[in-house]
Amino acid sequence: MKQFALFAATAVAALSLAGCGDQSGGGAGATRDQIRAVGSSTVYPFATAVAELFVQGNPGMKSPIIESTGTGGGMKLFCAGVGAQHPDIADASRRMKKAEFDQCQSNGVKDIIEIQVGVDGLAFAESKQGPGLKLTPKIVYEALAANPYGKGPNKAQTWKDVDPSLPAIAISVFGPPSTSGTRDSLAELILTKGCETDPAMEELKKKSEDEFKATCTRVREDGKYVDSGENDNLIVQKLGANPNAAGVFGYSFLEENKDTLKDVPINGIEASYETVSTGQYPGARPLYIYVKKAHMQAIRGLQGFLDTFAANWNPDGALTKRGMVAAPEDVRKKSAEVVKSLSVLDGSQLK
Repeated sequence: MKQFALFAATAVAALSLAGCGDQSGGGAGATRDQIRAVGSSTVYPFATAVAELFVQGNPGMKSPIIESTGTGGGMKLFCAGVGAQHPDIADASRRMKKAEFDQCQSNGVKDIIEIQVGVDGLAFAESKQGPGLKLTPKIVYEALAANPYGKGPNKAQTWKDVDPSLPAIAISVFGPPSTSGTRDSLAELILTKGCETDPAMEELKKKSEDEFKATCTRVREDGKYVDSGENDNLIVQKLGANPNAAGVFGYSFLEENKDTLKDVPINGIEASYETVSTGQYPGARPLYIYVKKAHMQAIRGLQGFLDTFAANWNPDGALTKRGMVAAPEDVRKKSAEVVKSLSVLDGSQLK
């Protein structure tokens, strides 16, 4: 639902929302009549589902604009400022980074509401006709790292080159770009864990955090890893056309395409609702939305949109029917309280 042109036409004359508490005057009270969210391609289908439910429950309200820009791209847009020309919500498949929080603060986005809306799995998948790969973080790291363990450029051409138990087929992995929260999760949950299997990496981390991060998370650029943009459905299509390839995306996309795809287990554990919700699956990760408190009163329907999210994220809710994994009960309870109280994020705990 990319409607930049439509949005620009309605928002071009909008002024700052910094004084949104005063709606009686012209200037600072100016606003728009559509909610706008940007960010994660993984959260995108859930945010669009909430938008549909919101409109159904609020006749006469315009449908929220939901844009799939990737988590990193969404954070840049979100943190650019307060006002009708800036989005109200950032969808994220990882937690906000300290650097992003600081960028928000420097641009006047002072009060940020953080809401965990569910859980997702960083799934690895292949075509139903695929070779039946069985991977570990160590194997994935050694197959995809640009400079495995700092010992020089990656020369592995086949999966068998990485591990003798795997087939002698060319390494080919379709995955998200660097702007994606899914790519960040791949780096944090899989690549770094694989990298850390080498004891020397712990010493490198003590010596230089930057060098450790580059060694453990930088992906090779020789065509073995294929950046497939922010369109996870494109990866699904690519796997159909390339049965020997593997793909990386959110669990919900695997769940939605089980007629054509099969799971690639990590550490012998398949991505499933149960393994993701309990944290057994190595790639389990939280999903968030971030909201500008300064926009809550100025943007009509924003509170209702958050209430609709909260009403549908339970295990038997509409969002789980779309493929989202419900967060544990204590997390849902805490998130529901945040939606009600609109308490703001303390950036001191961010990394």
